[in-house]
Order: sequence, then C-alpha cells, then structure tokens
Amino acid sequence: MDVIVRPTPSLQGEFGALSSKNYTTRYLLVAALSEGVSTIYHPAHSEDSDAIRRCIADLGAVLTEDDEKIVIQGFGRKPKDVKELNVGNAGAVLRFLMAVAALSPEVTFVNTYPDSLGKRPHDDLIVSLEQLGVKVEHNEGKLPITIRGGKPVGGRITVSGAVSSQFLSALLFLTPLLEEDSEIIVLDDLKSKVVVGQTLEVLEQAGIVVHAADDYMSFKVPGRQAYAAKTYTVQGDYPGSAAILAAAAVTKSDVKVHRLVEQSKQGERAIVDVLRMMEVPLTHKEGTVHVQGNGVLKAVEFDGDAATDAVLAMVAAAVFAEGTSRFYNVENLRYKECDRITDYLAELTRAGANVEERRDEIIVHGMPEGVEGGVTINAHYDHRVIMALSVVGLRARKPLLIKDAHHVAKSYPQYFDHLRALGANVEWVQ
Repeated sequence: MDVIVRPTPSLQGEFGALSSKNYTTRYLLVAALSEGVSTIYHPAHSEDSDAIRRCIADLGAVLTEDDEKIVIQGFGRKPKDVKELNVGNAGAVLRFLMAVAALSPEVTFVNTYPDSLGKRPHDDLIVSLEQLGVKVEHNEGKLPITIRGGKPVGGRITVSGAVSSQFLSALLFLTPLLEEDSEIIVLDDLKSKVVVGQTLEVLEQAGIVVHAADDYMSFKVPGRQAYAAKTYTVQGDYPGSAAILAAAAVTKSDVKVHRLVEQSKQGERAIVDVLRMMEVPLTHKEGTVHVQGNGVLKAVEFDGDAATDAVLAMVAAAVFAEGTSRFYNVENLRYKECDRITDYLAELTRAGANVEERRDEIIVHGMPEGVEGGVTINAHYDHRVIMALSVVGLRARKPLLIKDAHHVAKSYPQYFDHLRALGANVEWVQ
C-alpha cells in the first residue's frame, strides 16, 4: 500500500514509545538459548520481532504470549533439527540465527526478499563461522545460505567490523556455548559500537561472562557457559521514535513521547541531543521527551555512527534547517535494507530538497521555506526511509505519495496511526 502525506502545520498529543526492536530481538534470542523458562515484558511487535519469534519456535522454543508479556521455554544449546528458516526481511535476525544454526546439522536460510535482504552481504560472518569449523554454502555471500554445523569449535576467531556490528554480536551469542574458550578479534574499524554495548548488556543480564576490551576490538569468551532463564523488561524504542520527534521538530507542535529512558544504551537517543543542537525547544525528564516545536531549526554537524537508525530522521529535520548540515561517518547506511545514502537522497531530491552525498557523508543544504513536494517517491522497501520521507512530506508545499509505505511494519506497524493521532494529514491509498 502507498501513503499520501499532505502538508501539516501543527502536531499535538502524547503516547508511549514503541518497545525497542533491538532489545526485543536480543531478549528473545537469549531466552531461546536458555534451558529454562524466561519471561519478557512489553516485547515489540513488528515484522522483525515476529520473524525471530517464528524462527526460534521452529528451532524448538515454546512461546506463550499475552498482551503484556511473552513466556519462553528455551532449547539451550540443542536447537531442533529443521531444514529451512525464513527470517523475512530481518537482517539482524538472519545474522544472529546464522550463528545459532552452527549448533544444528544443516539449516538453509531462504531468500524471500530478493530486492532487499537478498541483496545484502554476509561474507564477514561466513568467514568467521568457517573459522569455527562450520561449512557454509552461499550465493556470493548472499541468500540463500546453508549452514552445516553441529560441532563448532572455539579458539581464536577474527571478524570484520567494517560493514556491520551484527556479525560480532552473532559470535558473542554463540561462543559462550562452545566447549572451548574463544578469543574474538575485530578486524578493520567497528561500526555501531553502541549496539555492541546493547548485546553485552543483554548477555550480562542472561548470566553470560564476556571480557571485552575497552575499545570493543577484542573479546575473551569463556566456553561451557549456560544462558540463565530470566525475567526481562523491554524499554522504549529510540530509533522508531526518532521520526516522530523529527516530525514534531519541523512543525508547530506540542508532542510528548513517553517510555524513553534518559540513560538508555541505545545510541539513537542522540536524536534528542541533535534536536537540542538544532535549537528545537524540548525537555527530556522522567522518561518523557516533550517537544514544543516552532518550525525553526539550525544546521548541525554530527557523527552518525553512534546513532545509525536515527540518522535518516535527523537528515529529514535538517532539510528545513537554516544553514548546511553534515552527517559524517555513516557509510554503514549503505548496507541496510537499501543504500540509505544514495537511494534516500535520490528521493529527497525528487521531493525538492537540496542534498549531496559523499562515500560516508550526507550534506544537507537547509531550506527553511520548505520543499516543493507534489511527487511520487520510492521508499525502496525500507522502513527507516518511509518514516523519514513522511517527515519531509509534512512540510512540503504539495503532498508526497510514498510508494509501498506498508513496509514501515518492519519495525513500527503503528507509525502512521501514531502520526495521524498527533494531527498529521496522512492517508493510505491502494
């Protein structure tokens, strides 16, 4: 389905942030890797989190869920022998489960999104799994991928961090279950270090010991560990809330988003700091971000690596700022559901924005007077692109039609409902 976003001068209202997709995925995984019964309160519901629910159930976990919580009986280090897993379009889920599949005799991950996840490379994780004695069949590093494991062996493992930190996280989930101790050495630079911090936080909560170097470039992981069955509570999601906060920033607004804890390890909490740098009137206390936007924003410079999933929303706000903004160290945006630099900036340009790309930078020449709009734009099957483009549509002079906007459900199924509840003029069309 497509969505039409019409100019909207003001937004007003409040609601609780969606539960964190990243934490939900990790809690579901560690619960499945335990041999007891774990409880997760307020898990996220999205295509990604539903994908890992489906896959861990296929692997032998028993899930019982109500409106408040999900209870999981784990399978420990002995997943059920299944021939195929379908992760949908969920890259992190694929990579985490590729590592878990090393404990199984043979699992094939099928390719159901050839134009999105099917184009993404996983070579770096494949190389690392092969160091564990796992055999991998693949299509030049892409789906479909068959893992032939059963008895992975620990030891010294290298992994590149240049494309994604998800490869490292996958190894961190697997190696505690191996018979041998492991040492993981990160090659190249490590992208999205803050997300590795989330993985380590969840591992610690699950009773797993990992000795991490301060720079996260090496790890010592004792083997023969067991995941403890625990109770977890999922915090509110900053990446999804980033677009809502950006929308409030570019309009005249009085918007409150609750369940966004100030001390979160989510790097995307930086959206609050960036909007402050843009001189957007807001407060953040007791887990509530309160934006009282006046539509006036100043240009910023920001290192986007620490807040990867909020950068597109920041860029959308910068489209309407006074001056030129620069978002640097963002090359890893190119390896997401689409190329979030080239593809996203092409659509912004079509909408009338003045933007430039570099290999690892996005340059935005602000247009406080607003953009022209009045065009149909392609979301490239990417939930973050959809949300960010909708922010631009609120302040375009003419409506924007966003193609295939239903793919927002990958992380935030209620996004357009929440935007409409705040007063945004948005409409689904067939």
